[in-house]
Amino acid sequence: MSLVVITGATRGIGRAAAVEMARQGAEVALVGRDPDRVEASVEEARATQGGARVHGHVANLTLMANVRELAQELLERYDHIDVLANNAGALFASRKVTAEGFEQTFALNHLAPFLLTDLLRERLRDGRVVTTASDAHRSGHLDLDDLQSERSYGSMRAYGTTKLCNILFTRELARRAPELHANCFHPGVVRTGFGKNDNGIWKVLTTIGSPMMRSSKRGARSLVWLALSDEAGQLDGEYIEDEKVVSPSRRARDGDLARGLWNRSAELVGLPAEAPA
Repeated sequence: MSLVVITGATRGIGRAAAVEMARQGAEVALVGRDPDRVEASVEEARATQGGARVHGHVANLTLMANVRELAQELLERYDHIDVLANNAGALFASRKVTAEGFEQTFALNHLAPFLLTDLLRERLRDGRVVTTASDAHRSGHLDLDDLQSERSYGSMRAYGTTKLCNILFTRELARRAPELHANCFHPGVVRTGFGKNDNGIWKVLTTIGSPMMRSSKRGARSLVWLALSDEAGQLDGEYIEDEKVVSPSRRARDGDLARGLWNRSAELVGLPAEAPA
């Protein structure tokens, strides 16, 4: 039985993926910010079939101290982790800085999965790391000298940039950790509560376009496929859409940019900047 840890598992594609993976027989550890939502998600996943092994963990992943606490909790509870699904993410209308001094979009969407993956890496040996990216990465602009969006901030640009970070992280992780299978995916445009923190164009677009958007279950399909399928177990460093390998943007394929982002991120969260390549 595979053990899957999935963040952002209390709504949208994360919740749908957790339910489906439990239905397929995986042991699932759900991570969410709200205790009540975590409990409800656990109960829904357990109800998919008798005897489903589903566990809940609460963490605010905008704070790296909480990421470290979560990692310690997971390490103490599970002697192996087959899949880490870095799914938590959000789009925020305005620039806000966390108590630790990080811009919250960058903290939640990039630094949290970067740090959590590193802290769980030994327990993940021979396992899979699946990160939820987005085709919004094509509008992202990554400036290694302004990772915190201090010079200017736009919610869509900040989100797109963190999705670019997700792909660069995935590709660099695949290079540095050949014992892992690291891949990321675009879920499509999904009808969820995502973007509820944005009061601008994203809210308008999601309201107008809702009838044409995918369901959470459909959006979760590539996540489940990357986590559990035999075919996906042969992939490394790929960007997936509809269970197929597709090419991300030129910037997302920039190896020097990926290495630069890795080292700057490591410095920010207190890890060795030059991890073994």
